[in-house]
Amino acid sequence: MKIATWNINGVKARIENLCQWLKDSSPDIVCLQEIKTVDEGFPRLEIEALGYHVETHGQKGFNGVAILSKTKPDEVTRGLPGDNGDEQARFIEAVFSVERHGALRVCCLYLPNGNPVDTEKYPYKLAWMERLRKFASDRLALEEPLVLAGDYNVIPEPHDCFDPKVWETDALFLPQTRQAFRELEHLGFTDAVRATTDAVKLYSFWDYQAGAWPKNNGIRIDHLMLSPEAADRLTATAIEKHVRAWEKPSDHVPVIAHLDFGN
Repeated sequence: MKIATWNINGVKARIENLCQWLKDSSPDIVCLQEIKTVDEGFPRLEIEALGYHVETHGQKGFNGVAILSKTKPDEVTRGLPGDNGDEQARFIEAVFSVERHGALRVCCLYLPNGNPVDTEKYPYKLAWMERLRKFASDRLALEEPLVLAGDYNVIPEPHDCFDPKVWETDALFLPQTRQAFRELEHLGFTDAVRATTDAVKLYSFWDYQAGAWPKNNGIRIDHLMLSPEAADRLTATAIEKHVRAWEKPSDHVPVIAHLDFGN
């Protein structure tokens, strides 16, 4: 099973790219972030025409997440538990039946950026990460294959960015941010990409400014975190960076994990 995460940076602006990628890559499940539209405005007809089921948790002009899948999920939950007053659309969870293997649980998340760090945005980021940790801990008790896929806005290690000095005061790379990410790993989650490669200069985001893409001045902030039951099925990963060179690209590219649900 091919599971992908992609911050699309505006699904309406990238619909042609999205449809072309779906045809070319043919993922089974896709987690999209920053769809930047209300649910009713999502261009679902174009995607459904390609054989995908669409579930969204949208917000006008900002944030928003979606799960596209070749099979319809059995359950869908919108919103990360832990703060009933949080109105930002950053989390959606879907449960799929896998023949002979029970349930597969996939969560699509768009973690807050947190900048500027001297504003309320950074405490919100850390609080959101703590909510995610608690949620993930509860879900682990189900002992199911679970994938937490999305734009984490976290650079886990120095080799996950082109120049650590550029990022050392940024919310994506501050020690508190990276520690919160490690706490998620310490629960028992596996970073899918790093489980399959130690390669450097392996990025999923390149800014639109300062020639970041042609210079390969990128960062790795899009992650698929796997529960032990999912990590046991991991066979390969990929970062489909060629998509960044397309016309009108997102500043992120799809990150892929292949899970084997064979006999």
